Amino acid sequence: MVHVIKNIKRPDAADIEAISQFTPATLHEAQGRKGALSSKIKPIYNGMTVCGPAITIKSHPGDNMMLQLAISIAKPGDVLVFATDGSSEQGCFGEVLGTWCQARGIAGLVTDSGVRDGPALNNNGFSVFSPGLCIKGTVKETLGYVNRPVSFGGEIINPGDIIVGDDDGLVVVRPEDAKWVAKESRERDDTEAKLMKDLKEGADLLEAVGMDKRALGKGCEFEN
Repeated sequence: MVHVIKNIKRPDAADIEAISQFTPATLHEAQGRKGALSSKIKPIYNGMTVCGPAITIKSHPGDNMMLQLAISIAKPGDVLVFATDGSSEQGCFGEVLGTWCQARGIAGLVTDSGVRDGPALNNNGFSVFSPGLCIKGTVKETLGYVNRPVSFGGEIINPGDIIVGDDDGLVVVRPEDAKWVAKESRERDDTEAKLMKDLKEGADLLEAVGMDKRALGKGCEFEN
């Protein structure tokens, strides 16, 4: 079995840029409430964001050898998706690997493992999404694979899938869906912007979205 696939098909830069204009929550809703990754995986510090094509990594828990191999072949703008079967009691990634990633132009890391050196990663401005911080070290012993589909955060992530994250969490957008998801997201954002403008001007949300009629239609009764 091939353990490391060096070259993958990445989405068009224009599609990544279009998707990057929207929050994960908007993208999730726009594509039919699909693609949200586990809510346990969040930025290790508020304000971290990420958007780019996935480099997928499958590793044995507590071992980061495959992660290092993936960093060595990743391209600028890539997002490392490091799957360890949810082994969060190891610090699989820290300041040294973060420095290497930044030198290579990698956009960020998302992992179901723990990470360490959080303050340094934050100060250096490298985006990391993880269940949390853990000081425990890792070994470099067991082969896994790079750039094959992985099960991660409740979704199957393929190499080249677009990963988007902010304080709310993470979402995956398939490259073949990027154009229509961006269009739907724009329409959704525009609709919500108008709705919020109307609310500031005194509109009633229940009337604006028809929730009053829906509730009455379900038999909801009010009493003064």
